[in-house]
Amino acid sequence: MSRKASLQELALRPAPEGTPLFRWIYEELRLAIAEGRLKPGMRLPSTRELAAQYGVARGTVLVTFEQLKAEGYVESEVGSGTRVAGNLPERFFAPAPSLQAVPASVMPSRARLSAWSQTLRPLFPLHGVAPTGVAFEPNQPALDLFPTTLWSRLAGRRLRQASGLQLGVAEAHGYRPLREAVAAYLGSARAVHCTADQVVIVSGTQQTLDLTARLVLDPGDKVWMEDPGYIGAVGAFRSVGAQLVAIPVDEDGLDVARGRKLAADAKLAYVTPAHEFPLGTSLSLERRLALLQWAQEAGSWIFEDDYDSEYRYRGRPLPSMQGLDGSGCVIFAGSFNKMLFPNLRLGYVVLPLRLVEPFAVARSLSDRFPPLLDQAVLCDFITEGHFGQHIRRMREAYAERLGTLMEMVATGPLAGLIEIAPIHAGMQTAGHLPPARNDHAVAEAAARQGVRCMTLSMFQIQRKDVNGLLLGFGGYRPELIREGARKLAKVLEGR
Repeated sequence: MSRKASLQELALRPAPEGTPLFRWIYEELRLAIAEGRLKPGMRLPSTRELAAQYGVARGTVLVTFEQLKAEGYVESEVGSGTRVAGNLPERFFAPAPSLQAVPASVMPSRARLSAWSQTLRPLFPLHGVAPTGVAFEPNQPALDLFPTTLWSRLAGRRLRQASGLQLGVAEAHGYRPLREAVAAYLGSARAVHCTADQVVIVSGTQQTLDLTARLVLDPGDKVWMEDPGYIGAVGAFRSVGAQLVAIPVDEDGLDVARGRKLAADAKLAYVTPAHEFPLGTSLSLERRLALLQWAQEAGSWIFEDDYDSEYRYRGRPLPSMQGLDGSGCVIFAGSFNKMLFPNLRLGYVVLPLRLVEPFAVARSLSDRFPPLLDQAVLCDFITEGHFGQHIRRMREAYAERLGTLMEMVATGPLAGLIEIAPIHAGMQTAGHLPPARNDHAVAEAAARQGVRCMTLSMFQIQRKDVNGLLLGFGGYRPELIREGARKLAKVLEGR
């Protein structure tokens, strides 16, 4: 604690009835110091300020401070006031209060949680996971290659130019110049047909899923869900009481014909057409058109999660389903958090016009609006051409890292132990294990060796035949991928 740290006010609990004022103030200060709420070196309010704050005589406070000073809890110097002592008398410290000693006001409440809350479980780490020293944590961008110096320069320029309007209340839809930049980028890179008026800036795809579920689904409504599929979407739809209809995914993506048989009256279909999560297949053009036709006939919505389509290594870029939609039924969502860095917490959603205002209102009821200065920096990053350069650089780096992983599987230590289908896009790939191997057991054993990976079976909804590992390569340099492959091979060989 800095010697300059000080308190302008000091909150004390009410004095118990019948307790002398001196004893009350003394015990409160002593306990606050012993529990660490008042840190060594922290300057206390003056005796005059404390006396005025609590309506007691200044002499009472003076006597209290003198007693604490005599016991070694505080120290004072002329001209610098009274501070918590740097070397505290530990022999006087009160023991940590037991549960029985905790005031009733902070005892666990008997108020009950909702039925939905009982179904929650930490499917992903609550605070995220940074790439470990050894692969293969999925969904991690190459943070070692992010242009932090450039980003800092853009942020500094924006902050120096910030006006009162930029520091005040912002628009729930998002910063207009950024929305225009996003619309222009999506039009050229993803063949999305939209204007800035259809773009809403969000914290990421998960927020889009949450708000969409609340806006278009009622309890009992059916939702087509890719199986296996993204569990963040599963949680969002279940949170509003929707009924999930698991539609199997094959080499051509979601089986639309199967969906029609199981639930032709579904209210929404969730898809990752450019790069299915987690298996990595792409939704064929035939099935894209069939899905759009179903949605138009059924009066249903399609949620197109375009989570990492920018990183495509083979073939032509696949146009978005939104660009093929002629009936206004596709909700197109993407995120800058994986393209740039996870803590950015900025994404976008392109909405049919009739959903724009309801979505913005729902957004304002959640967290009001996204941070404006971050949006402005991102806008500059895009409009000045840095974003395009970064994507091209990352595509090259990820292609190299993917090549290293494929080499480890084809002719390296993982040869014959795990099977990886050809991958065309993304920052992770599915590694399939023999049926006799339990992917959860393999992942746990790998974690003990410092290798992090997710299981494919954790993304199953009704299927029981998905068995393997989701291997992230984007966030790891080639030498770390090689090291991770060697360690994973030892686990798979039982060594």
